[in-house]
Amino acid sequence: MRELMRKLLDAIDSQREELTRAAELVLDVIDGDGIVHVAGAGHSLAMVCETFYRAGGLAAVRPLWDPEVIPLSGALRSSAAERVPGRGRALVEKADIRDGDVVVVFSTSGRNPYPVEIAQASLEKGVPVVAITSTTASAGATDRSGTRLADHATVVLDTHVPPGDVVYPAASPRTCASSTVAAAYTWASLLAELDDLASRRGVELPLWTSANVPGGDERNVELVARYADRVPELSA
Repeated sequence: MRELMRKLLDAIDSQREELTRAAELVLDVIDGDGIVHVAGAGHSLAMVCETFYRAGGLAAVRPLWDPEVIPLSGALRSSAAERVPGRGRALVEKADIRDGDVVVVFSTSGRNPYPVEIAQASLEKGVPVVAITSTTASAGATDRSGTRLADHATVVLDTHVPPGDVVYPAASPRTCASSTVAAAYTWASLLAELDDLASRRGVELPLWTSANVPGGDERNVELVARYADRVPELSA
């Protein structure tokens, strides 16, 4: 199992040029007081949580989500909801996405209308899109939107997750979904690249401190005040 996952992570590491481009996009947004909007559906919503209000994470992140696509509110309903045309576009229209922002969309298959429309609608607003997806899984997934998330992205970060997500046993995979580990590693790699780039530019990143260490709450107060107007979820 470790070897199978290590192979995925090594493939992610090989995308140096793409990681640098994505980090440059995000740093330009941060340096210009913009917002990083993050979206996903199904289990990709785990990544929306991973990027938002997270120790060591960016404070300039706003989660984009529709209650209907959350599996905890109804598993079958959530699967059906992300396949409904128009839902992704409606979410973007309601969101306060502005010039100078960036949108990050997580979707392993990248084939359902919801994530595809979020990327499409964001690009139409002139806002760059970073897609964190698997081109391999997308190629083998049921086409429900007529296009792919990767087709509507400024930068694509490929997680290399296989079709069907599972990786074990290697001869006939049936368990051990890999997409959450791969996507979380991709996001962490992007943050590391971002931190290196910010250091070289002399930009101080707005990073959360864990609320469970002494002084953490106090250090985060300034960030909440700085971003609460554009990230209402911070004070909701």
